[in-house]
Amino acid sequence: MCDTLVALGNSTEDSNVIFGKNSDRPQAEAQLITFNPKKHYSKGEQVRCTYISIPQAKETAALIMSQPFWMFGCEMGSNEHGVVIGNEAVYSKEKYQETGLLGMDLLRLGLERGKSAKEALEVITDLLERYGQGGSCAYNQQGWIYHNSYIIADNNEAFVLETADKWWIVEKVKEIRSISNNLSIRGKGDMRRKGIIQHAIDRGYCKDDTDFDFAMIFSDPQIPNNFSPESRDGCTFNMLKKNKKIITPSLMMDFLREHDVGICMHGSFQSTGSQVSHLKKDVKNSVHWFTGGTLPCLNVFKPYIFPAEGQKFSVKKPGPYSEISPNWFWSRHKEFIKPYKKRSIKPEKQVYLDKLEQIEKRLITEERTIANQVSSLSENEYLNKYIDLNKKAWELAEKQIE
Repeated sequence: MCDTLVALGNSTEDSNVIFGKNSDRPQAEAQLITFNPKKHYSKGEQVRCTYISIPQAKETAALIMSQPFWMFGCEMGSNEHGVVIGNEAVYSKEKYQETGLLGMDLLRLGLERGKSAKEALEVITDLLERYGQGGSCAYNQQGWIYHNSYIIADNNEAFVLETADKWWIVEKVKEIRSISNNLSIRGKGDMRRKGIIQHAIDRGYCKDDTDFDFAMIFSDPQIPNNFSPESRDGCTFNMLKKNKKIITPSLMMDFLREHDVGICMHGSFQSTGSQVSHLKKDVKNSVHWFTGGTLPCLNVFKPYIFPAEGQKFSVKKPGPYSEISPNWFWSRHKEFIKPYKKRSIKPEKQVYLDKLEQIEKRLITEERTIANQVSSLSENEYLNKYIDLNKKAWELAEKQIE
């Protein structure tokens, strides 16, 4: 369960691309904000992903990830080139493989190897065709296997990539787009794996070329022709549509806190991490906001910028980790908010919510002030102001759960 949204520059207040995602996972699964610096590798090196090893790239980009603690991959993240990706679990008529690259592994590999949204898309589809997707998506247990869809964006364009085993199809985003946990690309898309239409005909999914409609014929269970506004799929798109031309990072954060249909998901599955990225025309000025804790409605988004060295992360190195530490912010925050998770508002909960709102408004205001000073500051001065703001965000967040 997840929701990913994107608005291109023709649909936002300041003409920059804005991306957002809630990662809905088992409620006890810690999700960490991690950083992996740019690295170079020797020919012949292998990279160990969650379940399989594959040849390592000659160079990998610096990236910030929101990462379930136990896996190589990540649920969402951004790289130094201004590429962001979020994925969704989807279910199709195609076979589910017991091993392979997790959808989250593919996401991380796309961020590590793609210098643009288009390059990251090509990385993921190439690796998908070569190694396949598969393996359990749950910690220390078998059986929860799914296929994946993605929104892949940079400061210029965005793509929806949807998969069914090793088959894939792509839609280029024109203005706004969202995905939840259903296949959604209708017709033949804008790009697709060679042979997919003949494969669908051979499997009896459609009669001929003119009958090919990816989402309708590959989905299992069958999806409706149109999603209701009361569904997560319909709600996310409608929020974007109703606010077209006035979408800001702050508004995207509000979208991720929606409760009527459960975009901010509570329960045995819940929103265990969230990201909003403001992808500016000058990539080095792009700002990536992460919660680093469960439930965005009970959290504040914390700003990051590249180069990311010197900023605070959940842990010192990226996962996988073998077990959850009670000392992680994610763990301590999860325990602190237990009395506040019910949607009813009690006086003590309202006090906490008011404090969070004040903190986040302050952080957003200060971030805008720094952004407006970009032309008058040296590169180091500009970066140091963001490092200080990042640390301040964490200090204020820590103070709320003491």
